[in-house]
Amino acid sequence: MPAEKRETDHPDLPQVQFLTVAEVAALMRVSKMTVYRLVHSGELPAVRVGKSFRVPEKAVHEYLRNAYFDAG
Repeated sequence: MPAEKRETDHPDLPQVQFLTVAEVAALMRVSKMTVYRLVHSGELPAVRVGKSFRVPEKAVHEYLRNAYFDAG
């Protein structure tokens, strides 16, 4: 019996891994409120799914990479 073909199986579509607000907060070691502020300000892209947000994992890593600054 062949497996069902899903839209995510298409080779041209990138595999996007989404994180919840709580997962982003834990990864960044900040509060969930801080993540919500970043999402609402547009600094961190997110998609709304029902009443909750999902943040692409790649966007979190990019945000952190761009947030580094030289303190010395």
